[in-house]
Amino acid sequence: MVEEHYLTPLFEPKSVAVIGASDRENSVGSVIFRNMLDAGYKGRLFAVNPKHSEVHGTPCYKTIEDVGVRVDLALIATRPQTVPGIIEQCGRAGVKFVVIITAGFAEAGHQGAALERKMLEIARSYGVRILGPNCLGLIRPTLGLNSTFANVNAKPGNLALVSQSGALCAAILDWAKVNDVGFSSVISLGTSSDIEFGEILDYLVYDNRTHYILMYVEGIRNARRFMSAVRSAARIKPIVLLKAGRYETGSAAALLHSGVKAGSDAVFEAAIKRAGVVRVSNIGQLFYAAKGMATKFRPQGNRLLIMTNGGGPGAMAADHAAELKIPLADLSQNTIAALNACLPTNWSHANPVDIVGDATPERYQAAITACMDDPGVDGLLVMLTPQAMTDPMGVAKAVIATLEAGSKPIVACWMGEAQTFEARKVLTDAGIPAFRMPETAVELFHHISTYYKHQKLLLQTPEPISRQAKTETEGAKMLIEAVLSERRKVLSEMESKSVLRAFKIPVAQTMVARTATESLLLAEQIGFPVAMKVDSPDIQRKTEAGGVRLNITSAAAVRNAYLDILDTVARNHPNARINGVSIEPFVARPNGRELMVGVVRDPTFGPVITFGAGGQESEIFSDRAVALPPLNAVLAEDLIRSTKVHALLGEYRNQPPVNMDALEDVLLRISEMVCELPWLQELDLNPLIIDENGAIAADARIVIDFAPVSGDRYAHMAIHPYPSHMVEEWVLPDGQVVHIRPIRPEDAEMEKDFVAHMSDESKYYRFMDTIRELTQSMLVRFTQIDYDREMAFVAVTEEGGKEVQVGVSRYVLNPDGETVEFALAVADDWQKRGVGRKLMSALIEAARLKGYRAVVGDVLALNSKMFKLMTSLGFTIHPHPEDPAVKRVIKPLQS
Repeated sequence: MVEEHYLTPLFEPKSVAVIGASDRENSVGSVIFRNMLDAGYKGRLFAVNPKHSEVHGTPCYKTIEDVGVRVDLALIATRPQTVPGIIEQCGRAGVKFVVIITAGFAEAGHQGAALERKMLEIARSYGVRILGPNCLGLIRPTLGLNSTFANVNAKPGNLALVSQSGALCAAILDWAKVNDVGFSSVISLGTSSDIEFGEILDYLVYDNRTHYILMYVEGIRNARRFMSAVRSAARIKPIVLLKAGRYETGSAAALLHSGVKAGSDAVFEAAIKRAGVVRVSNIGQLFYAAKGMATKFRPQGNRLLIMTNGGGPGAMAADHAAELKIPLADLSQNTIAALNACLPTNWSHANPVDIVGDATPERYQAAITACMDDPGVDGLLVMLTPQAMTDPMGVAKAVIATLEAGSKPIVACWMGEAQTFEARKVLTDAGIPAFRMPETAVELFHHISTYYKHQKLLLQTPEPISRQAKTETEGAKMLIEAVLSERRKVLSEMESKSVLRAFKIPVAQTMVARTATESLLLAEQIGFPVAMKVDSPDIQRKTEAGGVRLNITSAAAVRNAYLDILDTVARNHPNARINGVSIEPFVARPNGRELMVGVVRDPTFGPVITFGAGGQESEIFSDRAVALPPLNAVLAEDLIRSTKVHALLGEYRNQPPVNMDALEDVLLRISEMVCELPWLQELDLNPLIIDENGAIAADARIVIDFAPVSGDRYAHMAIHPYPSHMVEEWVLPDGQVVHIRPIRPEDAEMEKDFVAHMSDESKYYRFMDTIRELTQSMLVRFTQIDYDREMAFVAVTEEGGKEVQVGVSRYVLNPDGETVEFALAVADDWQKRGVGRKLMSALIEAARLKGYRAVVGDVLALNSKMFKLMTSLGFTIHPHPEDPAVKRVIKPLQS
């Protein structure tokens, strides 16, 4: 297989040329060349500038083509108008990667955008890849590579920084120098006209020098690639992210700088939750979170216990916890009893636990031990203020001792400086994050506990709920296509509810009356009381338009309401098209809560599900939470709990709790609608009425539009859903039923059993090693896939009422970005029954649909059965370039 990532020449170039190198003091070309020299670059360095014969004592070439040897990486620091021509010269010279420091392209307006398009066309024609333009450059400290024009270099470390802002990179480098922070890489993306976050993250996961990834984001160009790369990387390496554009002014500034629209910050936050990433608000938090994850600090929840020897600092910490919505742990009676036994009588008897100003190391240790045993405590903030009888170093050593014996994470705050500096260093060296100020310590707890919560959300792989109740998706699609053929994009209420019914979402029966007499007939047919609403594609807020009448109980009232609705709406909206008046049962639920469920399209991340309080006042209270589809029960519950209205859904003011299963079911079915209907632009269920008996959508509005033609049925989504359309039932000649389906995270134990029962020979052929069973990390990697850059099919049959795995095929994207590497294993007693062929055929077709160039694999030379299968499937067999005991098999997928 391809051992080297295709971006390796960019990150580990053996030769670099600086185009625009200069002796002119403080010019960009001069600073870059000087930085390369000062960093001690280990490869060959060339200066290129037609105006100079020598730069900083180094021979200078007129063009890159004059260098005469192959150059891996070219750094361009010339006027923007010269860049397209220089890219062409690089292409002719065989340069495959360039970093364009120069600004003045798409971010500068129409002329700059045209220049950028020309530059990219030339680059693509020669196969040249571009980092930038308008970027600071690239640093790889271990290689002595500093291709930036920053005034400071980076020291070696295991943090990778990826930023869309060169200025922020420079500021972080300056901060890191003072705080003794090292980097594996510093990458400034600039406007990301070519290489962007997704490819950079792919490389950093591959890079064994990188243990943690820090990101500064202003906007995303390709949401699917970004989410796929971030989710894949976050499963292996912790990612801490800082993003500008939380508010409209920041978004506008980001657009001017990076040329990328930031989109809704709430949607970005929802995406980050699903990506298993922690988001911070400033540079300090960025590094503290990264350093915290590098220690033993692993909170599994967010209930914080604060312990202090000073009441004021404890109160400050509690206040900041409340601001960040961190719940303080409730002390159990057993914990209070244990604390009473080891603390003075005047301790606080509550959280924060004030153990009094004369607290000794022994008192700290006893109190921490007591709180460690409380099941309601997820983490401890231990604080110390240097009072007259305080022993900062002794207490630090006592805290370290409790951490070694206990199971709960500790973050420390030793306030002050001269008396506490050494103790903080001892704590940090022992793996306990230690800070001067309580706010910083609380923020760290918040960010790291949030990170582990997001990691759990990352593992969720929703699949369609139509397995439980078959939807009528095709009927909904036919209705949508019919509406679009009439050049309409707003569905009537009847049409909207018809689509909802197709996905088994409970709706109030609705019929439209076009005359007053027809309204009487329909009301009699539906049964009193009824609700009446104007039916108009031009009116979204029917109540505000005067187009709603509720709880109508007689025929005479129906006729009057019909005429009154038409008259009122005509006065308020004289230009609105009115189809008639809809008649439906008046939903009277004494215990009902009015909610809102919606779908909107984010310009970056595509369809997003919204949830919150509903009814007429819903917009006033602005109680909204958003989530990226697809959802499952865990994600639906998280969405519900993210709103204020969640507090009203339990037992409330003598009302029984609502049927949460019914509410979650509605959200799951809305999620499935989003997945299967790429035409869906907007959806509004308001109100969705929920009580102890279930849910019903009283009103519905759907907006649609034409969907781009794509081979990927989920191209409209940022997160690839579980590909249920690839599930296949296969009946063997002997009548045995085998299901071929994409793997799921819950298959981990089944996968583990499958490998455990393979013969030693089969294990060796599959793993080329004497592996006995899969480790936990291998199980995670094998079963938690994103179905976009990787795919795995399992063959399962039923034995004793449960699924048993009899085979598996999988591919992963190779570092070249164009081919995939496959693996195949079949249970010993299922071999020679066609299982391997079936699994490989499914895998090859999936790779073909994704547009990959070839499926390749390495097979032990002794594995004759595999070669026979591969040949029959159209693979060709080749010698391995490095190992004579292995053969390489290749199947081209595209001509």
